[in-house]
Amino acid sequence: MLKQYLQFKLSQKLSPQQIQLMKLIQLPTQAFEQRLKQELEENPALEGGKEENDSDYDSDLDNSDDINDNDSINAEDINVDEYLSDDEIPDYRTQANNYSADDEEKTMPYAAGTSFTQHLVNQLNTYRLSEEERDIAEFLVGSVDESGYIRRELSDIMDDLAFTQNVYTEEENIQKVLKIVHQLDPAGVGARNLQECLSIQLHRKDKTADTELAINIIDSAFDQFTKKHYKKLLQKFNITEEQLKDAIKEIEHLNPKPGGSYAGNNRIVEHVVPDFAIKIVDGELELTLNGRNAPELHVSREYNNMLKGYKESKDKSKSQKDAVVFIKQKLDAAKWFIEAIKQRQQTLFVTMSSIMHYQSEYFLTGDERNLKPMILKDIADEISMDVSTVSRVANSKYVDTPYGTKLIKEFFSESMKNDQGEDVSTREIKKILETVIEEENKKKPLTDETLASILKEKGYPIARRTVAKYREQLDIPVARLRKKI
Repeated sequence: MLKQYLQFKLSQKLSPQQIQLMKLIQLPTQAFEQRLKQELEENPALEGGKEENDSDYDSDLDNSDDINDNDSINAEDINVDEYLSDDEIPDYRTQANNYSADDEEKTMPYAAGTSFTQHLVNQLNTYRLSEEERDIAEFLVGSVDESGYIRRELSDIMDDLAFTQNVYTEEENIQKVLKIVHQLDPAGVGARNLQECLSIQLHRKDKTADTELAINIIDSAFDQFTKKHYKKLLQKFNITEEQLKDAIKEIEHLNPKPGGSYAGNNRIVEHVVPDFAIKIVDGELELTLNGRNAPELHVSREYNNMLKGYKESKDKSKSQKDAVVFIKQKLDAAKWFIEAIKQRQQTLFVTMSSIMHYQSEYFLTGDERNLKPMILKDIADEISMDVSTVSRVANSKYVDTPYGTKLIKEFFSESMKNDQGEDVSTREIKKILETVIEEENKKKPLTDETLASILKEKGYPIARRTVAKYREQLDIPVARLRKKI
């Protein structure tokens, strides 16, 4: 039996210009400057700087019969769902990146000119090695990861040497060459695990009672050390607490990631440029938008004059008509871009102004416990904008405050009820939790259950598992690993 169904679907469409505006709003200051530079290069009808008595091209030209409406470029509407989300943007799109390819090298310094691997290979040149040993050494160096470790089994390396380098050798030979790699700088490079990395560094240090004890702890009691079983260590080595403290200090000064300490890995040092600044003037909050977000732009007078010249011309050739279509498109694009930047400025300022007033108590005091619960919808409703627009501002912009430069999305948090039935920010609870842990007796750190009881006494009735979740989000280890002697 044949059945017919009538289905209605409501979908929102955005024009390409609206999508470009959304993308402009999402750009932080440095990326915006790069986008501006690109537009100035691509559109000759757009010029930077002020121009006195600016005037748009003659509006009569829009109605000229000499130009066919079909000559203009029409783009199909694009489904908004492909570009906008209902609430949060996925993490991979919200990582704030203030690096701009247009920056001068002095604002984006490279740490060094050679790679980490090349740095290690250069050191091998100072050792007398046979041809086979050099092949093995260079292969080992090439297997060192960014942290400075070789995390592969020697048997796997032996197989790879045979299949990829045509070097047939034994594990013993690889082990012998590995010891040479362990002599390279930075100390600890080429280690297979953390224990070996720390041991290599300690053996390089001048021999003192503290370093000798530290070596013994790492080499023969690493498990007890990592689990902070200090009583077992005191018994095992028959030492005093003071001696153990000094040995642990030696270990704490070591580098667990020797590869990360080498500047020659060409990592780019990112410089965060605040998009806004908040100051306290006479007890009142004052918001400013970074001036680099408000460039001076105008439509090219030369292109405007070209159109006027065409209008006044009696003989209009086909090539002239084609040129005018091109000029009109460029002028339209320039006018739209100038208007889009104005809209971007207004959107950024209105959004941040709303956030500032919503969290005024925090911005006046700097105390994170004064942060009110605030979600994207709170601000979106207040300024009558879409949640996705607020998300674009919050996830990619920084604000300079009297208490440091902050990523705006850090001011947003969910709410919980305290014992008085009032809504409090989860940020407030986390800050109190952090303070309690900072003030605890490190010889007897507080368990999650004890922390939950303390928070309950302070008026925040939350479960132990919630305490554990907040503690992990604050990157604070469990009680056992916070223990000190």
